[in-house]
Amino acid sequence: MQRYALEKLKTWNTSKNRKPLIIRGARQVGKTWLVEEFARQSFKHFASINFLNNEIVQQFFSGSLEPKRTLAALGAYTNTNLLDGETLLFLDEIQECPRAITALKMFCEQTPQIPVIAAGSLLGVALNRDDATKSMSRISWPVGKVDYLDLFPMTFSEFLRALGDNSLADLIIEKDYELISAMGESFEDRLRSYLYVGGMPAAVQAYISTGLLSEARQIQDALLIDYEHDFSKHISSPLEAEHIRETWRSVPLQIARENGSKKFIYSQVRPGGRGRDYKDAISWLADAGLVTKVNRITRPGVPLSAYTDPTSFKLYLLDVGLLGAALHLNEKTLFSGDALFTHAKGTYSEQFVCQQLIASKKLPAYWSADGKQSKNEIDFICEHNGEVIPLEVKAGINVKSKSLAQFAKEFSLSHCIRFSLAGYEEQGWMKNLPLYAAESL
Repeated sequence: MQRYALEKLKTWNTSKNRKPLIIRGARQVGKTWLVEEFARQSFKHFASINFLNNEIVQQFFSGSLEPKRTLAALGAYTNTNLLDGETLLFLDEIQECPRAITALKMFCEQTPQIPVIAAGSLLGVALNRDDATKSMSRISWPVGKVDYLDLFPMTFSEFLRALGDNSLADLIIEKDYELISAMGESFEDRLRSYLYVGGMPAAVQAYISTGLLSEARQIQDALLIDYEHDFSKHISSPLEAEHIRETWRSVPLQIARENGSKKFIYSQVRPGGRGRDYKDAISWLADAGLVTKVNRITRPGVPLSAYTDPTSFKLYLLDVGLLGAALHLNEKTLFSGDALFTHAKGTYSEQFVCQQLIASKKLPAYWSADGKQSKNEIDFICEHNGEVIPLEVKAGINVKSKSLAQFAKEFSLSHCIRFSLAGYEEQGWMKNLPLYAAESL
């Protein structure tokens, strides 16, 4: 299995200004595997520490944080020499040991020659929530003393490489849209599989190993259960844990809503539900990396954040395969013409594009009319080099773009992009890109 993040780790390792690295990402996106594979390829020795339910190791950070003392203790525990320059130190689930986070500053300042990587699946939750403040009160966050790497589910081109289709993946990376269009049938077949399997590494591996979609679905179902267990495990308030669970279960249903906008509606989580009941739940899910919040903007101005409407937003899951599992997507739908792409107004296509954008570090927004004179909506809007780029996702080969054309005219926009199953085409003000090339944006 190939992850592009491996190359980023190699670049980090050879940087003259290397600092301890923190890898952030949702649970089960492959953080531990990534570091283990990196260590196998680039180091003679590997010292792996997991802080989860490991009081012995946590005690190493309870006293002085002088690096040589700490490294000596960790080296003895892992039977490695952390001072030899040939050993990678990996601190997994570091949010369980606040003092270890503080120690990263010391590592940076006093032992910069020692390669250190830390990871935490709920690190964002631990640092951003008020209820975590007490347990994390001893943290002195190493501002300016650490590097960061965000890890997401596998992209479509990574999935292609896992299948052995490197030549197809190369076309996406090289943005050869004409050849991509010429190979449309091959890409569409693989995209169907990806929309079902998704990008969670364990699900992808299960599918590759057996060739059975059902094996991937078993992994996905287990992940959905595990995530819900996390809500109760890491939330002290039973009521708040239930609000998070209700919100989590509502997200797929609201993404797949047939009528109207996909704007997240609190009252559809539970009858009578209000923002004050579920805002914290949404923040928890977003901080954990389990959902992506796409905010509405009132107009396409730069920067987009200046035009955010805080009362309106859409929520997407972290992975299209998990979305299908939550909605009980049937395997037969994959082979029923364009049904997979057109289901619920293109539910899976829209989730797919959002997922590829996020993995490419492009946080999108969306726009919708006020609903009085018009109900037009633009699926995604990105900012690039000081320019606003509207993105429309069309299900199947339907390429009518009335809303996009009106939007571009109203706000005098000269560059728009439409994703569809139709081939590559330039129309002056708009480019039609193959749906499966969304990652190349």
